[in-house]
Amino acid sequence: MTPIESMNKIRSREDEVTPPHLYFNRRAIMRAGAVAATAATTTAAYRWFNPKIDIVNEAKPIANLKQQDESEGTEQIRGWQTDEEKTPESDIISYNNFYEFTTDKRRVAAVARDFQTDGWQITIDGLVEKPQTFTVDQIHSISQPEERIYRMRCVEAWSMVIPWAGVPLGRILDVVQPLPTAKFVAFETLLDPERMPGQKTNVLDWPYVEGLRLDEASHPLTLLATGLYGKQLPPQDGAPIRLVIPWKYGFKGIKSIVRITLLDKEPPTSWNRYAPAEYGFYANVNPQVDHPRWSQATEQRIGESGRRKTLMFNGYEEQVASLYEGMDLNQFF
Repeated sequence: MTPIESMNKIRSREDEVTPPHLYFNRRAIMRAGAVAATAATTTAAYRWFNPKIDIVNEAKPIANLKQQDESEGTEQIRGWQTDEEKTPESDIISYNNFYEFTTDKRRVAAVARDFQTDGWQITIDGLVEKPQTFTVDQIHSISQPEERIYRMRCVEAWSMVIPWAGVPLGRILDVVQPLPTAKFVAFETLLDPERMPGQKTNVLDWPYVEGLRLDEASHPLTLLATGLYGKQLPPQDGAPIRLVIPWKYGFKGIKSIVRITLLDKEPPTSWNRYAPAEYGFYANVNPQVDHPRWSQATEQRIGESGRRKTLMFNGYEEQVASLYEGMDLNQFF
């Protein structure tokens, strides 16, 4: 095993940048060496490389937000909340992957700060009876926005617990009425390099695209999120509307969506197109299957010291395992 291979195997820091040409730069190798130099680096490395940044979410509150109520009964709220400690809002809004602005997690909030989303529209078309274009307010009028407290697991092996606000995607799909031939749902992010300067680089092919099977998209856990901590999404977290699928790795959660298209064939996805050997279409959280360059068995919860075991399907196995009966879950993603 070469020195770089050795460092890659033990490197589990959560601020790792995924693309190979960024991952293997000199700075990353030096940081990997520093982590490898001591057996007690998990907490120290996290604090050293991720100093606290004070950012305030000045967004407006989500109007008419429905809070989850224990009195509604376990069956109704199962999977919609967790008793795990929520990640502080300051961490959620200051530690972000959003390559449309920058690959530096700690600079996304600053670069995206002036991103305006007034008048935003989302078109839903393709294999549907009633293609339509919606504003965020119209989506909220179709279904009352709900709070969902979900675990979020990044493929880079860091995680959070986030109180999202949003509308189940399945309820919006019911409005456009998918045709019997529709099997997949494709998503597309805004393409505007002037407003999203990261799109002027070739780090990915733009616009960012993602996809789900129709049954995954229609699952009650799948959320079109429009806010967090009771307020509208800030730009760095995907304003004004993003996808949240809590049992999948975070890169499936496409941000700043402008188009949703129903198809009869599997759509391309950005990371699979970039590195097909590393990022598959499904991207279900599976601690038993490692990324080719690091382990997925444990994760660093942002704000915690030490690491915790990663759960199958990110802890949502009871709710979603039936979607994948008969599939070989030992295949990466």
